[in-house]
Amino acid sequence: MQFRGAVQLDLPLARASIDRDYLARTRPELFDELWSEPATRVLPMFQGAVLLDAQSLRLLPVDSVPSAQYRVYLGRDEIGPVVLAVLSENAANQLEPDSNNWHHLRKTGAGLSDRDAGLFTQGLAIANWHSTHQHCPRCGTPTLIESGGWVRRCFKDDTEHYPRTDPAVIVAVIDEQDRILLGSQGVWEENRWSILAGFVEPGESLEAAVSREMFEEAGVTVTETSYLGSQAWPFPYSLMLGFAARVHGSSTTPDGDEIEKLRWFTREEIAAEAHELLLPNRVSISRSIIELWYGSEIVSASEAE
Repeated sequence: MQFRGAVQLDLPLARASIDRDYLARTRPELFDELWSEPATRVLPMFQGAVLLDAQSLRLLPVDSVPSAQYRVYLGRDEIGPVVLAVLSENAANQLEPDSNNWHHLRKTGAGLSDRDAGLFTQGLAIANWHSTHQHCPRCGTPTLIESGGWVRRCFKDDTEHYPRTDPAVIVAVIDEQDRILLGSQGVWEENRWSILAGFVEPGESLEAAVSREMFEEAGVTVTETSYLGSQAWPFPYSLMLGFAARVHGSSTTPDGDEIEKLRWFTREEIAAEAHELLLPNRVSISRSIIELWYGSEIVSASEAE
């Protein structure tokens, strides 16, 4: 399925230029080795936020960062190793007391370099997993961190638990008139719109998930699907898989639970109403897919927020 225009899918959180150095994670003395290597730098994180210098991550020498709640080895760039340090409130205040200087991925991700966007996305995803998976799902025993921060082990039943990634499909539904279907959730402010999405269920293909979710949320029957691209969405630890889906007819029925309103948009309507429309943030794959269909960048009311 081809969209009109020459715009390519721009995925800010799909960028990366770091070697994750997977094999090094299992070395028992990994952090001792990293801490003795002069080129090692630390990415401090507090409540999902990091420090920036202009538009770059502030990566600090190992002796400049207070004691961390835990550390995760993220990998190596052309300079050397990078380690995530998740800080307590006291440690974060010691490092940078001004909360305005701690920045979140949703606001800053699109403006970062490939390396920094990849590091921030990777670090946030693994930190969110650790924060919600501190006990063994089998027996409830607190788990301990191993393998450079990439495994949690239960020493009661000797099981290993690995970072979780939840796949979700996000879909540009297109009708026979080449209009795009946007939905609005009941909890959103007036005139906020996005394409439709949903999680992939166990034992389900991506294409089946597209058809099921679009029927459940909008009452439309998908006749054709095309894969567009993917990017991580570490809120808390999803992988968004972008699709375009063709449907026959224009009848829609919002599910009334998650989706309250549905509307078909032409490109002309998007252009005429852009100053009033609250479209998804530029860091999201949904915004990229909408602009891919549209054929160029859209300046919407979201950019004025």
